[in-house]
Amino acid sequence: MATETDADGDAESLDAVDDPIGYFLDDQRFHGRSERTIESYERVLRQFEAFVCGDETASPTVDSPADAGRRECMAWVHSLRGDLESSTIATYASYVHRFYDYMTQVGAFESNPMALVVAEMTESIDANPTRRDISIDEMRAFVETVSHPLERAIVVTLLKTGMRVGELCNLDLRDLTISTDELAIELDTRVQLEGRPNSLYVDSEPVRGVTVNGEERTASNKRKRATVVPVDDELRTALLEWLAIRPDAVSNAEPLFLDTGDSWGERLQPSDVRYIVEQHARRHGWYRTGGGSAENVTPHYFRHFFTTHLRDRTGDRGVVKYLRGDVASDIIDTYTHNWGDQVRSVYERNIYSLY
Repeated sequence: MATETDADGDAESLDAVDDPIGYFLDDQRFHGRSERTIESYERVLRQFEAFVCGDETASPTVDSPADAGRRECMAWVHSLRGDLESSTIATYASYVHRFYDYMTQVGAFESNPMALVVAEMTESIDANPTRRDISIDEMRAFVETVSHPLERAIVVTLLKTGMRVGELCNLDLRDLTISTDELAIELDTRVQLEGRPNSLYVDSEPVRGVTVNGEERTASNKRKRATVVPVDDELRTALLEWLAIRPDAVSNAEPLFLDTGDSWGERLQPSDVRYIVEQHARRHGWYRTGGGSAENVTPHYFRHFFTTHLRDRTGDRGVVKYLRGDVASDIIDTYTHNWGDQVRSVYERNIYSLY
């Protein structure tokens, strides 16, 4: 009988797992996977389960994913072709492969029938996909459709700074310095922004599970070094419109972006930002389920848009890399020490207009 030993040393039988997918998803939660990741796995795995357990094209049909073999897995992959991008098919197959691999390792399944299928697939996950080509005029028209102050501030911040979605969610009020005379409020900004008005500080410190500024973070910043990003007039306007209606924060860390829905006043999560962008992109015809990164506009696409258009306008890869937080220590120190001349001036001369 297959068993697994839990943290207390008690053996747990795995021979009769009624819902293998549910078992796998629960374990992924215990391992700290985000809810968005769990949702993605569940959607794909339930679709796979419906196919191999009930679709007549899967021959023979099985009672559970535990009973599926290589041929059922091959038939499922084949069924995806023609409807999805090849990179999306490869991603979905990797989810099923990961499911079988995990269940085999814990002793619930005897083998991984997806291993050979994945090895022989012609589709692959594209690390650098060709993305939808959107002009600045087209992006400007898109921004005009985003009317809610929070959602507009999120979209404009991503487009004007090129920051990652986790970095945006980790911003606190202290990371922003702008004139707020119109609102009669004062921002208690961090010392790193002294002498650098109209700026955002994107820290490299926040890591998922680590407490920063008195709050445990649920997303990681992936910057090699902290970066100071200029705030132009358009971004300042968008942020002021948000600050004018921003609710009181639940956390003493005073997150910049807060939930205005069911989790009122709590720090906005990356899954919330992705959902907001996806809904607007769908309405604009820029997002389709299964469309893949070559077709769909996501928060990461905004980072790509920022990089492409600002690099083309400036011809200065160093400044763009600095703003993205991608450069090595020696280069970032150069730009940090000459920030006003080499970063802000280049940025202000070349940043595109979205209004």
